[in-house]
Amino acid sequence: MTPLLPPRQFVCPTATGTIYHHGAHVTDWTPTGERPVLWLSEHAQFKSGSAIRGGVPICWPWFGGGQRGTASPLHGFARLTNWYLVRTDETAESVTATYLLVNARRDKFDFSYRLTYVVSFGRELTATLTVRNTDVRRFTFEAALHAYLAVGDIRQLTVTGLEDTEFLDRVAGHEIGPHHQTGDVTFEGETDRIYHATGEIGLADPVIGRRLSLTRTGSEDAVVWNPWVAKAHAMTDFGDDEWTSMVCVETANVAEHAVTLHPGREHVMGFTLRTAPLG
Repeated sequence: MTPLLPPRQFVCPTATGTIYHHGAHVTDWTPTGERPVLWLSEHAQFKSGSAIRGGVPICWPWFGGGQRGTASPLHGFARLTNWYLVRTDETAESVTATYLLVNARRDKFDFSYRLTYVVSFGRELTATLTVRNTDVRRFTFEAALHAYLAVGDIRQLTVTGLEDTEFLDRVAGHEIGPHHQTGDVTFEGETDRIYHATGEIGLADPVIGRRLSLTRTGSEDAVVWNPWVAKAHAMTDFGDDEWTSMVCVETANVAEHAVTLHPGREHVMGFTLRTAPLG
């Protein structure tokens, strides 16, 4: 495997950001005067054919192993493919990048399509994925914007906005469900859940003293993931002790909420991430 092309750095008065052409992968968003909001493993591999561990990978056109569990590569090929930067726009408060991926990997997904990914760095981080069917046939896909968020200590983190919703449990050996979420989400072990929820999600981080809020559009699911001790130890691109400093909260349409798109139609999915002091 060869090293990746250098990433593109984006700077504006309110924030900095970084995107690799490989996967149109956002690896940094740091609002001015604040700590980085996105988490990136110190053991991340920056090589062709490898996914970058951290930031915001794009999972498409399937999530995990797909609905049958056998699709390869894991989480689809979009995060492993070079995208094209086609436009940048700047204002006094933000900088926006537009990336494009067209008809890549027909051996894996034999349809014509156009993916447009627009990322805006500023006081907020906004990421929007538009999937357009340019084929003569309809197709079905899963998608997730797999955001890794930096936290002070996962064991002290509280996630709000998912109470009274149903979720599937994907941790090996656990009952899949659906289960019912009672109260806020807290973490005491490996967590891998698909919540059927569309509302805003909040993360209260008493260690950093920060609140994150995630607003989603075009998303029927929210995936919440932390590998905990054993799984972190088993991953070569994940430090043994790094599980304490991250959580994934993903904007997604997966499993029963996979999107079927007819010719000439498009689907838009995205999120806006904000920070605030924890009051």
